[in-house]
Amino acid sequence: MVRIRVLVVDDHRIFAESLAAALAAEPDVDVSAAGSGPAALRCLERAVAEGRRFDVLLVDADLGAAGAVPAQRESGSGPPPGADGIALVAGVRVSHPGVRTVVLAERDDPRRAAHALQAGASGWVAKDCSLSRLLAVIRGVLREETHLPPALLTGVLRELTAARKHRTDSERLVESLTPREHEVLRCMVAGLGRKDVAARLFLSPHTVRTHMQNVLGKLGVHSTLAAVALARRAGVRPADLAGDVVERSGQLA
Repeated sequence: MVRIRVLVVDDHRIFAESLAAALAAEPDVDVSAAGSGPAALRCLERAVAEGRRFDVLLVDADLGAAGAVPAQRESGSGPPPGADGIALVAGVRVSHPGVRTVVLAERDDPRRAAHALQAGASGWVAKDCSLSRLLAVIRGVLREETHLPPALLTGVLRELTAARKHRTDSERLVESLTPREHEVLRCMVAGLGRKDVAARLFLSPHTVRTHMQNVLGKLGVHSTLAAVALARRAGVRPADLAGDVVERSGQLA
């Protein structure tokens, strides 16, 4: 019998333990529980080291809410990796791509469900669904299926379509930047201020100020935070402060 290894991640201990016990009663399911995103990541790493990887994570959509952990903001100044449910889904997709994640939610929310799918989740399921339904979802995501409540489908598709439009519009605006302006924008995304950008690109602070103003103007925004949010939507990578090498032109521009 092929066994399915499941990790329940929920900071409500009674719910996590009850769900884990119910799943453990199934003859083909091995289950563990973690009370936070960081704890879940440690469980995943330990399982890999021991040669017994998890197959599915069941993640609380409101993980961390009891500790007043804010949802990730558009400016990019959200919680650390794994601190909340959606952040954990995104982190697992990168560090453990073979693990399928299913988000458990107390209420239907098309926008958050769409964000979960964009982060890499394979399903969004109500916490009060039946055990048979949850088991069907667990087995389904292992067959590369995506599971959503039927009532959410229209709203989620609308959110995903709108997100794609915003991304396309953002990409078009970023493409209007010159190579130097694009590099300045990458430094802004990395969180560098004007003086640090000047030192990194071997430019005068006055020139950097001009480039930043041009970037804001071309992107149609009025603040650095708004420019960074737009850049992230467009997929602009932050400057790699440790690895990128910037060539010096020999004089200040």
